[in-house]
Amino acid sequence: MGKVVEEQRQRAPSKRSLQTRSRILDAAERIFAQRGFDAATIRDIATAAGVQAGLVHHHGGGKAALFHQTVARRAEELSRLRLEALEARRAAGPMALRDVVACFLGPYVERARDGGPQWLAYARLVAQVSADPRWRALAAEWFDPTAGRFIDEIAALYPDASRQAVASGFVYSVAAMLAHVTSGWRVGALAGEAAGEIQAEDLVAFCSAGIEAALRPL
Repeated sequence: MGKVVEEQRQRAPSKRSLQTRSRILDAAERIFAQRGFDAATIRDIATAAGVQAGLVHHHGGGKAALFHQTVARRAEELSRLRLEALEARRAAGPMALRDVVACFLGPYVERARDGGPQWLAYARLVAQVSADPRWRALAAEWFDPTAGRFIDEIAALYPDASRQAVASGFVYSVAAMLAHVTSGWRVGALAGEAAGEIQAEDLVAFCSAGIEAALRPL
């Protein structure tokens, strides 16, 4: 028994190793967000993380594997937060469309507002995954199960609407969310004033109205 415990202890990553991996993933998040997958290099990421390129390969594998790990790291947390919000709202009583939309969009907007620049960089990664079919398997693994739960909830509210129409409205809402958290500077420029703090309420109202208009019979 003692030997097994000792072997497990030896295999467990050290605190220093975990910190290095976290620093590498943070750097990868920033570099992939700034330059896109194709233009980013392992050397760029190593420089941003302050480590040797060999350590990036050790912790992340090749560039595609590192991109996968970088996307997956926050996807798991987001999924948990969204599903917890949905279950808590369901327990409070019958839900309307706006409630469902808020449970999905709210957790990310809160993280983008309060979680620092890494979460804003993550929004750009999600936009890349959503726009590029080569990441279809990545999206299917980390985003589609949770998205499917929310699409089911919306479809239940609009039983006469087609699944494709519901999915389209949902995808448009995700695109609006990503624009909302990354394009505040653009809103400020067009408004002629400094961009305000990221708020979820206006985004939820906008997306809910759009989905409802698309799904209700004319």
